[in-house]
Amino acid sequence: MSTELPSNTRALLARSVNAPELRAFSAWLGSEHYTPFVVQRHLLRLEQVLPRLPGPTCKADDLHEAFNAVGRGVPSRPPAFRGTERVYARFLLAHGRLLKNEQGGRYVSLCSDYQRELLELRGLSLSSRGQHARTVADLLARGLGPDQNLSTVTLVDIERYVALRSREVSRHSLQHVVAHLRSFLRFCHGQGEIGRPLDAIETPRTYRGELPPMALDWSVVQALLRSIDLASKAGRRDHCILHLMVHYGLRPSEVVALRLDSINWETGVLHVVQRKTRCDLFLPLATQTLRILRSYLAHERLSQGSLHPELFLRARCPSGAIENYAVGDLFKKRVRLAKLELPGQNVYRLRHTFAMRLLTQGVGVKAIGDVLGHHSLESTCAYLRLDTDMLRCVAIEVPEIGHPRGERHA
Repeated sequence: MSTELPSNTRALLARSVNAPELRAFSAWLGSEHYTPFVVQRHLLRLEQVLPRLPGPTCKADDLHEAFNAVGRGVPSRPPAFRGTERVYARFLLAHGRLLKNEQGGRYVSLCSDYQRELLELRGLSLSSRGQHARTVADLLARGLGPDQNLSTVTLVDIERYVALRSREVSRHSLQHVVAHLRSFLRFCHGQGEIGRPLDAIETPRTYRGELPPMALDWSVVQALLRSIDLASKAGRRDHCILHLMVHYGLRPSEVVALRLDSINWETGVLHVVQRKTRCDLFLPLATQTLRILRSYLAHERLSQGSLHPELFLRARCPSGAIENYAVGDLFKKRVRLAKLELPGQNVYRLRHTFAMRLLTQGVGVKAIGDVLGHHSLESTCAYLRLDTDMLRCVAIEVPEIGHPRGERHA
């Protein structure tokens, strides 16, 4: 591996007293597709931190304290050292050398048993188990008093915690929090941690269609796309992603799953695997879309190589396909740079805009649902919430009808 490293990196490894650790870290960075320049910068920072670490294995708190001690002083140093800290923590975790910080006190075992029940008995996914774990950890940290135990918790304490969370999340999110609490409290009662059931928690009411329309005005969407600097870093990539979402209604998960071979250049068709229905969708691409895709490939994507088959890759190290959450982040970033005042900056607003644009052009609801990848029309109707201004256009004037005084009339 050392023969493949640049000369400055080989010189660093030769002079360092922690050469074995740096060499192992360098090899791991290479396997994770970090560029030689980024590898060199991470090694330089880690060399300064290693003397402060207790040994080959350490806790996350010790790691953070060591990096924070070396990184402070110059304003530009802390962000760089925090980046190296995150990468080195991943390296330690991959090699089983990162010790978890003790959290939750004597409830660590209880939380582990609860996670095991969620997996083995209820079959919840990793994402769902993580949401339960975060709610339970927050309840134990903020819902209990400093000297309070689960055995002394009352329904008043639980309601007080729900009131606290209600000021931090929406009513829709609070429904999930209450569901997590009910599940955990039933488990605690079954384990004998609490004396009586405490899962009788009132949940907030939500109604289908109660939220305001999420579709954006078409002029706002056009202004957003025009504001993207195509010469900036990842500018063409972001422009291409947002264009596909607003003109073809793709989900973030469907965008990041696109591959280089998803585009049939001869027929001008895009092959999309719909993530929820697992169905194949073949979309004919407009001339403008083909031009945008060719420009992105020529100016950005082809220079990133063919190691990864995905169409959209990360702009920073490590190289690889972007994740679902990155699509939402880049949407917020472009909205901020465009200085657009939007009440909500959820990237799904582009998908709502696509659905409403089809509806206003006379496309049927069933056809819209098929393109969006919905099983039921109820799911499609959630995208087609109308505002009062649109309803004014279809209102019919009621003619004035004279009625004799005193007669009954409708």
